[in-house]
Amino acid sequence: MAVASRVKPLDLFTPEEWARVSARSSWRGIAMVAHAWGVIVLAAALFVAFPNPLTYLLAVMLIGARQLGLAILMHEAAHGGLHPNLKVNDGLGEWLCAAPTGASLKSYRPYHLTHHKYAQQAEDPDLILSAPFPTTRASLWRKVIRDLTGQTFFKQRFGPLLGRLKMRSRSQPAGTVFGTEAVRQAPFLLWNLGLLVALSAVGLWWAWFALWIVPMATWFPLVTRLRNIAEHALVAKDEPDPFRHARTTRASLLERALIAPYYVNFHAEHHMMMHTPCWNLPLAHRLLAQKGLTGRMLTAPGYLSVLKEASAAN
Repeated sequence: MAVASRVKPLDLFTPEEWARVSARSSWRGIAMVAHAWGVIVLAAALFVAFPNPLTYLLAVMLIGARQLGLAILMHEAAHGGLHPNLKVNDGLGEWLCAAPTGASLKSYRPYHLTHHKYAQQAEDPDLILSAPFPTTRASLWRKVIRDLTGQTFFKQRFGPLLGRLKMRSRSQPAGTVFGTEAVRQAPFLLWNLGLLVALSAVGLWWAWFALWIVPMATWFPLVTRLRNIAEHALVAKDEPDPFRHARTTRASLLERALIAPYYVNFHAEHHMMMHTPCWNLPLAHRLLAQKGLTGRMLTAPGYLSVLKEASAAN
């Protein structure tokens, strides 16, 4: 099995520079989780205070992007970057980031570290995400429509359950399949039940669906797809150069707000130094640029440029 090649940070940085790039924090991760939830609450409050189609659309986009932000912070926890104390790191990542969005840090960590170990090699479990590209513009639009109409959400959320029901033996009661799935999804179900109860207590029961489930079923899948395309689409399979295992995309303030929160756009640097806290990735990029090394990396001037390239097939 071909393990992806690695860089040695001290071949790129001085010891003093690497100390800055690799420095952990006991408060930055907590602040970022709080920020994600703060944006969700404020976006929902904006619509509640000023209900109209424009504020609703803005709320859905902001909340969906911060749901992606929670997934990104779960990813940070998978690398131990949210907090130097592993118990605090995993508690934040599991219960405040993964569970609300239907993920599991415990399951995600081994899967994701395998992705890093074999990045862009045949054994990389994420190759399936970049394999369809380049595709046609029509195909990309079909994917976008599936995301925005909730079809992707339904497939991801209920597909495993429907598959187990279809494959169960005649002697296996359907209730057993539902029970197993409920246990598997227990953190997500409990989170949503708690959210629904809390909102109902203040007379906003409808907000659970309109301002939590709708963003999760529409904007969240779309921006997750756009992020995946930007990170690894059109990256060569079996790429030997660790500078080119992933793509870094320059993100404007608007793109950071709606597509790429929490420095996720610095993905080439992340693959080169996967345990570097996400908030230090811009520093790593600046230092690499000063040394003239960013020319070796895959970069894009923005998300639109990546999408154009990824949908350029005939």
